[in-house]
Amino acid sequence: MQARRSRSAFLACTALAVLSLSTHALAQDAANAGAANGDATTLKPIVVKGKRVKVGAISATPLASETTADQIRKKEIANARDLGNTTEPGVDYSESRPGKVGGLYIRGLGAPRILTLVDGVPISSFGNLVRAGGTSPTTGLSDGANSFDFSSLSTVDVLRGADSSRLGSGALGGALVMRTLEPEDLIEEGRDWGGLAKLGFDSSDRSVGGSVAVAKKFQDTSVLFQGAYKKGHERDNKGSVDSLGFTRTEPNPTDFDQSNLLFKVRHDLEGGHRIGMTAERYDLDNDFELKTMQSATVLPGPFPPMTYLPGQGRGFENTHRDRVSLDYSFEAPSADALIDAASLTLYWQKLEKEAGSDGTRTSTNARYYRDNSVEERSYGVTGNLLSEFTTGNLSHEVRFGGSLQFLDTDQYLAGFPVGGAVNKSDMPHVDGTKLGLYLDDRISWGDSGFALTPGVRFDWYDYSPKSAPGYTGSLDSRDGSRVSPKLLATYQLTPETELFAQWSMSYRAPTVDELYIYFPNTGYLVRGNTALKDETGQGFEVGASYESGDLSGKLTVFHNQYKNFIEDYTVTSAPLVMSWRNIDKVAISGIELKARKEFDNGFFLNGSLAYAYGKNETDKTYLRSVAPFKGILGIGYEQDVWGTELTGIFSAGMRDDHQANTFDAPGYGIFNLTGWWEPEQMNGLRVQAGVYNIFDRKYWNAVGVRDVNPVSQSGGNQPPDFYSEPGRSFKISLTKKF
Repeated sequence: MQARRSRSAFLACTALAVLSLSTHALAQDAANAGAANGDATTLKPIVVKGKRVKVGAISATPLASETTADQIRKKEIANARDLGNTTEPGVDYSESRPGKVGGLYIRGLGAPRILTLVDGVPISSFGNLVRAGGTSPTTGLSDGANSFDFSSLSTVDVLRGADSSRLGSGALGGALVMRTLEPEDLIEEGRDWGGLAKLGFDSSDRSVGGSVAVAKKFQDTSVLFQGAYKKGHERDNKGSVDSLGFTRTEPNPTDFDQSNLLFKVRHDLEGGHRIGMTAERYDLDNDFELKTMQSATVLPGPFPPMTYLPGQGRGFENTHRDRVSLDYSFEAPSADALIDAASLTLYWQKLEKEAGSDGTRTSTNARYYRDNSVEERSYGVTGNLLSEFTTGNLSHEVRFGGSLQFLDTDQYLAGFPVGGAVNKSDMPHVDGTKLGLYLDDRISWGDSGFALTPGVRFDWYDYSPKSAPGYTGSLDSRDGSRVSPKLLATYQLTPETELFAQWSMSYRAPTVDELYIYFPNTGYLVRGNTALKDETGQGFEVGASYESGDLSGKLTVFHNQYKNFIEDYTVTSAPLVMSWRNIDKVAISGIELKARKEFDNGFFLNGSLAYAYGKNETDKTYLRSVAPFKGILGIGYEQDVWGTELTGIFSAGMRDDHQANTFDAPGYGIFNLTGWWEPEQMNGLRVQAGVYNIFDRKYWNAVGVRDVNPVSQSGGNQPPDFYSEPGRSFKISLTKKF
């Protein structure tokens, strides 16, 4: 086993080393060839370009859409939830609440079926069936979609569809791919420094936050520093019952602190090469008073010992991420280079999440403490390159890239009083290795407007579990591999209109918790399943995009089929045993539309919609993780120094599953009014304000409340109003460019 892992790791390292070295070597060979042909060998001056060529794993695909830093600021996008309510209606994000673990969803699939990448570095999704739900309402861990700060981002790309041909394992529903700020994002042409500062207030959680980003160029070296801090409280809802216990509908009082630090240094070398270093730190700390679980008497329910005395129960959920990377990029200074662009990142990252509670138990009048923590440490390398050339009447855009990651994962539940269920691990210490290599070629036929892009990716993984304190489950190693092909066809019908169609395959390896969790307790058992098969999928996409000076739009119709879908289930009820299994077939289909029209008089219209439905083809039930129809319509007016926009967000209700013990959220329509002003007397200053949910409508995130039981309450299940979204709220911000 160890020898096999060593050989595979050696081959992986060799492949990626060749990728990094070939970029410099091929570029140097091109220069030497020029010298051999009698060209002057005088070194050319270094040219620092404003925007470097994108060679990432999702560039040049019609299935991705981009939100820029300017849109993030102007749309007041502070998190993935705001993203889904503004520029990306197909993205859904639900909040974590006691007993209900939230997360990010794209086309009805959530973590770990959605990849999250920051500067090409993957952010893992943590899960633990043992520490979530009504049995353990305060120790659930949310996914990785809340472990970065939007103020530090330059772009957010949303990739949709069942396509692992570029990104590898996990891209069954899509990916959230982010790039952090670079010095050239702040330094305008003709200047050697630039900056951006923002201060804002949000009444929905009474938060105040600010961010500052500054970049300076010293000849061929550029430095960037960005810092952000936000402090706030519980997110508002439309609940009105301020009681203790299971009848409470007002949110639990909460205090949170969020901070982010980003540092970059970049140095430009002769011939289009750039080297640099990135350091990043993100922290999010939540502390809340568990009024939903407090009572002077023991509350009824299946797990009454979770009740705390009034004022004696608090909870917490914290996220911490550190990253350091060495970065290399290349952009060919001439059009005849063999390699046109390349990038390579060597990184180290640590992601920690913890959630728990502490207080005085009502039943024993003694301290009851739980702290569930998961930590993943990883290091690896990721790289991409682009080569454009012609052969006869064919034009080629070849993209090659890959990633290699080494990781180790630990989980531990600390607790008091000491007992058999605490101060132990629910899963082993796991050492893992992941390797992926992809290749595709966009082939264009002369001036016909037709292009075909075949592509393929190979992925391999290996998990090696080792003993951990108190863990008594399986220590069987697990590995696997998969080849994921795709075929994309595009046709430029007119200079403004492009048609596209794609077939692709996707896959997901089982997560560490799905394989190895083992938690025996009095009355029940939760166990992983090392026999789980890898999830696989096929994606079919057909669409068209239109882009002219004042009108743009995009239409996509999709159908995704999945096999060996992994779900948790109850093995037996007496005694209670829970585990994971594969479902034979699942299908998700839908349509997405986005359009914008600008008029000469300053008015504009924009709209977007997303509709999808998913079905378990095995038992013929509908997937409640698929959001109902959602549309966003806006009308606005802009001049050089001010503008305003009225936006309506409309959603259908959750499909009725004919079950009395599940809450089918009704449909809704809410309206937001925003405006901005950039006074001419203060160059670079922007004042922005908005009123959200103008008519104070009560509504719910249908996906986030799909498991709420409206007829029974417990420590992990409050009345539906507890999970409602904020009523009328407002935001105001000041932004200054330097």
